Amino acid sequence: MFPSAKSILEQTEDRPWTLPKRPWVMTQSWYKLLFAHWRVAPSVIAALMPDGLELDTFDGAAWIGIVPFTMRNVHPRGTLNVPGLSTFPELNVRTYVKRDGKAGVWFLSLDAANLLAVTVARGLFHLPYYHAEMESIMQTDWVRYRSQRDHADAAFEACYRPTSPVFRAEAGSLDAWLTERYCLYCADARGGLFRCDVHHRPWALQHAEANISVNSMVQAFDLPDEPPILHYSEQIDVLTWYLERVKD
Repeated sequence: MFPSAKSILEQTEDRPWTLPKRPWVMTQSWYKLLFAHWRVAPSVIAALMPDGLELDTFDGAAWIGIVPFTMRNVHPRGTLNVPGLSTFPELNVRTYVKRDGKAGVWFLSLDAANLLAVTVARGLFHLPYYHAEMESIMQTDWVRYRSQRDHADAAFEACYRPTSPVFRAEAGSLDAWLTERYCLYCADARGGLFRCDVHHRPWALQHAEANISVNSMVQAFDLPDEPPILHYSEQIDVLTWYLERVKD
């Protein structure tokens, strides 16, 4: 069950800027989520950034994240969950950017098992969504996750689970830098740049382990030959605002 929006909006101490004055428009819950992050040289992905965005780095390094999870409670404000539409697996490939002092997420790709969600997100939010055949199931205490994009060699298969008690990321730490992001950026076909604010309570993180057996999600460049930094979160409930233009 999704908590009250009021209870989410009352917790703002971790936000680096104030809540938007405009009304929020959508709810989402991100369930059984894995953050898998690889350190990369900024030059590897700087060329992928659109004009108007600056690549965000931590200690001189850029980061690429692959984030499998299940979407729940996806519906516009004032409506209810719709069986078959409000819950579906999703897989994000992301890096980190900033604009006007607001650090956020830039998605290299997003895969989802819901064709309607893919169509709406592409049309209204200018996000690079793709439809994929996906599965996320529990196997004892492991999440077994599989994604295969339609008509493309973009696949991911992994088993993952948490390995530590829940903790809050310390302010200024890499854990916080990788996870505590309160907006995303996107661009339309004409080069217009937009920001989409989100809000949620602080992440309840756990350290994690993962066996990644297939990963062809970032073929444009090679990931480093080193283990990713892994975090797990059981669920976080999110309010989303509509896009705000930041550059024509």
